[in-house]
Amino acid sequence: MTTDPLVERMRPFGTTIFTEMSALAVRTGSINLGQGFPDTDGPAEMLEAAARAVREGAGLANQYPPLPGIPALRAAIADHERRFWSLPRDPDTEVVVTAGATEAIAAAILALCERDDEVVTFEPYYDSYAASITLAGAVRRPVTLRPGPDGRYGFDEGELRAAFGPRTRLVLLNSPHNPTGKVFTAAELALIAELSQEHNTYAVTDEVYEHLVFTDAAEPHVPLASLPGMRERTLRISSAGKTFSCTGWKVGWATGPAPLVSALMRVKQFLTFVNAGPLQPAVAVALGLPDTYFTGFRDQLQARRDHLTAGLTEAGFTVQPSEGTYFVTADITPLGGTDGITFCRELPERCGVVAVPTQVFYDHQEAGRHLIRFAFCKRESVIDEAAQRLTKLGS
Repeated sequence: MTTDPLVERMRPFGTTIFTEMSALAVRTGSINLGQGFPDTDGPAEMLEAAARAVREGAGLANQYPPLPGIPALRAAIADHERRFWSLPRDPDTEVVVTAGATEAIAAAILALCERDDEVVTFEPYYDSYAASITLAGAVRRPVTLRPGPDGRYGFDEGELRAAFGPRTRLVLLNSPHNPTGKVFTAAELALIAELSQEHNTYAVTDEVYEHLVFTDAAEPHVPLASLPGMRERTLRISSAGKTFSCTGWKVGWATGPAPLVSALMRVKQFLTFVNAGPLQPAVAVALGLPDTYFTGFRDQLQARRDHLTAGLTEAGFTVQPSEGTYFVTADITPLGGTDGITFCRELPERCGVVAVPTQVFYDHQEAGRHLIRFAFCKRESVIDEAAQRLTKLGS
């Protein structure tokens, strides 16, 4: 027997960078701007609905919910898709509730990919993408996002075309994009749609930051599923965690044509089966909040982005524009950094702040070796203190 009982294909995946950096923050007493979780609670209406469901057990809320999710939440998700994105959904056949977006992504890839199928995605990518593709026995075909002359991230059309081939099974797209803050443009989405249809692939879109696109973004967020010819081949994924500041609840969902939702659900039932019974009614309440909640939350995060960006710039970083999400990326080169992992491991001792090296989210690590990611989904007072500490780097 081998000394490592883990199956060979998963051995490259050790402790996640988020676990390592969050532990480093605790050990050193540093401000954690590495992991993307808010430090405030979500809307009061949602919290009250959750507490009421737990106390009263209405509709057996504390027991197993139905596999697809409770009817009220599925109806709310369908209404949300229609309200914001003009995407009609049948809540009974085209919506499934999952244990966060992470489970939805894993279940979608496991459901749709055979061994040695290829998945086109964009790097840097959220770390669960690579793990889920590997679990399915599929192969990554990453296309690199690089900052352009204006600092905004883009990709080379030739690289994207070359990534597609006879084994391509699906495209995995994250927009608004973590960790870069990029919002894919209409022209970029049209190209992805064109290649998906030309090669007869499916698309899985991670849109958890759909409501966090800032007013100075080059273009608004557009779901890939809304483009001609894409609705019938796209699974669209989102979650309550990022929009309603409840990342610990792990309530996500996937929507799409009934055959794709059914395929995902047939895998999902053997992962978590169901989750978050008393929290599902509360998320249904949150999805029905007025537009002022969604725009107000976006504006609050945009102000915090600007606040942190100013602090990072003053500290000596070159900051890349962030059009959305919780995150901003910064170039460590002006501060003499050459390797993001080393820089981030030393940062707590240097100034008491934790960030995440983005190179761990690349197959081609050299493309991101000089970049690190900061989260600005924190209270103003925390960002203030972090910015003050970061000024030590300039000295």
